[in-house]
Amino acid sequence: MTRVATTAAGGAAVLALVAGCGAGGSSGAAEQGGPPPTVRVQSGGQDVTVQPSQYCLDGTGERYAGTPPVIEVQPDSTISLTVPDAVARQGWSVQVYDDQLQDLLGEVDVPEDTPTFTGINSSDAVPAAYYLVVVEDSDDSACSGLSGAWPVGFIRSGEEPAAPSS
Repeated sequence: MTRVATTAAGGAAVLALVAGCGAGGSSGAAEQGGPPPTVRVQSGGQDVTVQPSQYCLDGTGERYAGTPPVIEVQPDSTISLTVPDAVARQGWSVQVYDDQLQDLLGEVDVPEDTPTFTGINSSDAVPAAYYLVVVEDSDDSACSGLSGAWPVGFIRSGEEPAAPSS
């Protein structure tokens, strides 16, 4: 994954959607000089590691170029999201977006200090194609308002995604 000083065109929507979330000054390996933390996503037989689109790294807000993974899931499948312990301690939520990462469809609060959350079903979102974005809670003390964000796309198999709105 490549760090970028400015928002890459492909990640502009992801970065914009969490820009107002506040600082994500977690105490994970990233602040110790290591790489940014990843999030694990599981559903059915799928097991995917998701890189952040942005993160508070060593007290500096970092944005990353890259394309979020997209997972094909069966209808009515449990989606399991696992965050590093430092993110669980900081707190996190899941934002649900359309297939273009432009329209916020909803937000799911995750109970405090929860490293693995299984409270989302692949059929919870109305469109057949959508994104979930794991967003680390703000601590308002670092990174000038940048919070950790890990986007991952989903397509329910056997269903056609809706045509993009103009």
